[in-house]
Amino acid sequence: MKFLLILATGTAVLVGASAADAKGCIKGAIVGGVAGHYAGHHGMLGAAAGCVIGRHEAKKHARQEQQQQQHTTGQSSSK
Repeated sequence: MKFLLILATGTAVLVGASAADAKGCIKGAIVGGVAGHYAGHHGMLGAAAGCVIGRHEAKKHARQEQQQQQHTTGQSSSK
């Protein structure tokens, strides 16, 4: 049963993370995997959660940079 859960989680992570969306996933998976391992031997579950959180944070950071860049570009063109 545990093997099926690990296999399903691994498959979901691999299918859900394409090369373009992997930014933040690798680092989050490593941190989450280590934290999950030490928090009760749930490394795979921690890695999957870390990947999701890492992708979310990377997208949020990219969105903030894009807004800041648009804001700076908009100010310089209005002068």
